[in-house]
Amino acid sequence: MAYNTNGYNTYREIGVKTASQGKLVVMLYEGAVNHLEKSISLIGDEGKIQAENIENFGNHIQKVQDIITELQLSLDMDKGGEIAKNLMALYIFFNKEILDASIQHDKAKLENVHKMLSDLRDSWVQIANSTANTQTQASQARPSINITG
Repeated sequence: MAYNTNGYNTYREIGVKTASQGKLVVMLYEGAVNHLEKSISLIGDEGKIQAENIENFGNHIQKVQDIITELQLSLDMDKGGEIAKNLMALYIFFNKEILDASIQHDKAKLENVHKMLSDLRDSWVQIANSTANTQTQASQARPSINITG
């Protein structure tokens, strides 16, 4: 069964353009986690990657690093205070670990980064949902204009 990939891509693009900041951060984390899972799956038990999977592995690793870099660039170090500093340190750590692990095909290091990214994603999901609920409640609490006179 074929489906229209242009329609799906358009749907995804609209979803990104209309998402809140919190939802965008969640989407970035989800992308990083998914690509990390795919790269981990390409490493065999003995730390080997089959020749036909090397390019695919590298592409997934590169996407994870690109996403982490985007997360770094999105930090507001002036307003974010200690949380932004801690996140920056984590993102630097993640990129270093991913680089080391990709060179050595170290599945355990990638799994460790995957666990931490998954935990951060789950925290951001809660934050995004909490913010969305607060905004919904605030908009419902506003008095509406009565145009019936």
